[in-house]
Amino acid sequence: QLQLVESGEGLVQPGGSLRLSCAASGFSLDTYAVGWFRQAPGKDVEGISCINNNGGNTKYADSVKGRFTASRDNAKNTVYLQMNSLTPEDTAVYFCAASLFQPIIEARPGSVCPPFQRSRYRHWGQGTQVTVSP
Repeated sequence: QLQLVESGEGLVQPGGSLRLSCAASGFSLDTYAVGWFRQAPGKDVEGISCINNNGGNTKYADSVKGRFTASRDNAKNTVYLQMNSLTPEDTAVYFCAASLFQPIIEARPGSVCPPFQRSRYRHWGQGTQVTVSP
């Protein structure tokens, strides 16, 4: 069974840090680009980060740029999201998702991060809660 499982949920104070993990089972994550999305209460899903299959390319939404860092350990079949300088606006359920996006035929699937569109990502985790509060 193909599965992505997020972990690392928690309650942190503003200015604090948290690291989320996204572990794959049933398939090898090293061929996939992996994105991070979040959904705050009453808001739409927001794409915030992506890392390509070998970790050599990342992209971030403006809302998290400079504060969040995506990384991966393909030997552990796991992708991480390091979140620093957290604010209450970062409170949300965080999801990871795997993509085999291939913008052109010459590109290897997963070597390029797709746009932050849910339809571009094939496999999704169940989400993990992050709460930032004094």
